Amino acid sequence: MPGVRVGGDRRTAGQAMGNAYVGLGSNLGDRAATLAEAVRRLACSDGIKVAAVSAFVETAPAGGPPGQPMFLNAAAHLLTNLPPEELLDRLLAIESALGRERAERWGPRTIDLDLLLYDGLVVASERLMLPHPRMHERAFVLGPLAEIAPGAVHPLLGRTVAELLAEVRTLAPDAGACPRIRAPTLPLPPP
Repeated sequence: MPGVRVGGDRRTAGQAMGNAYVGLGSNLGDRAATLAEAVRRLACSDGIKVAAVSAFVETAPAGGPPGQPMFLNAAAHLLTNLPPEELLDRLLAIESALGRERAERWGPRTIDLDLLLYDGLVVASERLMLPHPRMHERAFVLGPLAEIAPGAVHPLLGRTVAELLAEVRTLAPDAGACPRIRAPTLPLPPP
């Protein structure tokens, strides 16, 4: 099932737009509503246009404490004129607004927004690692991302998202078995 294209460009003419890819996840509360609200908030944010959103897929937790609920995951393609660190700040603000609490690493969460790729940038700072340091190992990230950006290239590995997903599925065949829940349907933000 293809992803949904969403409008809402609020940038001024002539500003350069970068391509950023974000992983979304939730395993607490109304997961689908939370993911949809995160995408809506991104689409209504100055400096960001949501170009595509994958279907939502249900996946088992990877790591973290035992007994966690199943996750709902997705990926979004953003066009943005924000620098990576400012985009990260927006993602963190949306997480906070949607009730994200960071009680334990890889623990249950209402929302998780991970900046996966930003153009071909490689960034290593205390606050931000680009590309996301574990994205190439995770079918729950690569599956939704491959739906909307199969040709996006991991800048350190030089391989496409589709190639990385195929490799992960070869190494762990059950890792790619993610049932699709639905593609999000979102109203367009006001012009």
